[in-house]
Amino acid sequence: MFDKNNKLRHSVSLAAMLALSGLSATAWADAYEDAAKKWIGSEFKPSTLTAEQQLEELKWFIKASEPFRGMKINVVSETIATHEYESKVLAKAFSEITGIKLTHDLLQEGDVVEKLQTQMQSDKNIYDGWVNDSDLIGTHFRYGKTESITDLMANEGKDYTSPTLDIKDFIGISFTTAPDGKIYQLPDQQFANLYWFRADWFERADLKARFKEKYGYELGVPVNWSAYEDIAKFFSEDVKEIDGKRVYGHMDYGKKDPSLGWRFTDAWFSMAGGGDKGLPNGLPVDEWGIRVEDCHPVGSSVTRGGDTNGPAAVFATTKYVDWMKKYAPPEAAGMTFSESGPVPSQGNIAQQIFWYTAFTADMTKPGLAVMNADGTPKWRMAPSPRGPYWEEGMKLGYQDVGSWTFMKSTPEKQKLAAWLYAQFVTSKTVSLKKTIVGLTPIRESDINSQAMTDLAPKLGGLVEFYRSPARVQWTPTGTNVPDYPRLAQLWWSHIAEAASGEKTPQQALDGLAKDQDAIMTRLERSKAQATCAPKMNPERDAQYWFDQPGAPKPKLANEKPKGETVSYNELLKSWEAARK
Repeated sequence: MFDKNNKLRHSVSLAAMLALSGLSATAWADAYEDAAKKWIGSEFKPSTLTAEQQLEELKWFIKASEPFRGMKINVVSETIATHEYESKVLAKAFSEITGIKLTHDLLQEGDVVEKLQTQMQSDKNIYDGWVNDSDLIGTHFRYGKTESITDLMANEGKDYTSPTLDIKDFIGISFTTAPDGKIYQLPDQQFANLYWFRADWFERADLKARFKEKYGYELGVPVNWSAYEDIAKFFSEDVKEIDGKRVYGHMDYGKKDPSLGWRFTDAWFSMAGGGDKGLPNGLPVDEWGIRVEDCHPVGSSVTRGGDTNGPAAVFATTKYVDWMKKYAPPEAAGMTFSESGPVPSQGNIAQQIFWYTAFTADMTKPGLAVMNADGTPKWRMAPSPRGPYWEEGMKLGYQDVGSWTFMKSTPEKQKLAAWLYAQFVTSKTVSLKKTIVGLTPIRESDINSQAMTDLAPKLGGLVEFYRSPARVQWTPTGTNVPDYPRLAQLWWSHIAEAASGEKTPQQALDGLAKDQDAIMTRLERSKAQATCAPKMNPERDAQYWFDQPGAPKPKLANEKPKGETVSYNELLKSWEAARK
């Protein structure tokens, strides 16, 4: 089953350990079961399983881990609250319940990707299991360096795949499935970028009356970018102060930093309507503007049939620059993602078009300016508004899905032990508690649990969103992107040129599209990708592509239609009706 090198790495057999300890096999089994009972009673609650069902699930892990007891396994993820809980609590629980010595390292996201690239390029094992964004799905299935979880579960991992894993219960499994129909990553946590707003301000009769008088429609959740812009202008220029405090109608960040690229690769163009219809990502052109034909990327420039520098993308970038200059706090332009994240919690921001739900836990702390005394928030989250190029059937926002990934270069025995841990931290025994701690749900059963119903009033719309039919329009980067690490690093430097005014949005995006095409051309020539490698289109006049159906779409005569809003309560009612 396991290769010979692996056998040598861990030569102390279970029998030898038992002999040295003086304990019988039955006593050892009882010790692991006692550990499982302890953790069920003290930590793993609430759960969608009964305590009896939890114990049965953990008994399977105890039995399956027998060949791996005493092994030292190392896994890694980025540093967010969910993974901190895994590293500090669940890794310890797993070690006590299984006898596998599990270390779960936490690194910054960029460091995780860098080390992952190193293992892919060198085939030398660095970690036995990785949690990395499903944004790399296009990278993983093309290079042939990543283990197909579908194949793992059917072959060498068959006896080590939990009968209660319940793949269909994972709400993000379509995001980790490649064009070949195989699953390459197992979702571990996910969070969306949504519209955030001060519901208490939006309900004030005086502000509602002033807005209606000026704009001719109700102050409410913006359905389109026109309304978002009107609301931003209203709070920044007309209201200006609330309770003696300067307020702003918009928040963003603009410092030249890798995180500036995330702002755009994550969702900015898709919200505006860049790319084509299709879920989880547009086909043939996705929200990065990359066109694929028969799974092969063929270009991102408009002259190759792409949309990275098309009118929708230029419109989106122009609005990004204008809104930050006109309606955000002056310091926003010099902030990074992490620096700007806490700003809305300080109480002077009316709305934010693109806000990660990963900040929910930090935004609900008692005593914040945006929290009521009873523990309920003064703010709410809702679907982000859509731009003028957006059409029904397109994705509308981004969802981060950190997912377990295994490399073919990892020795089989270590890989299988890490696979057990991946299943453990996503199991129904622990997943609901993990969801409550980190607010990054992965299972349908957890989302629909009574525990989440009880928690919903304190989470500002998070539970309602994940239970809504709208959820499917929020998706990660898809399979069109052939090498996420190499292409993603291009975005922040080019977007920064537009943010600083060094170049116009059109000039900045022309440069980005050209550089993306250059990398994809090199990938085509190198023949480094085992499947679905780029096959670049020749350049031709842009008008040819504008005349074709779908993306790239020609420039609209009117990029600011009349603003449209919806009452938040009516929005919730429509979601509830759609669920029935």
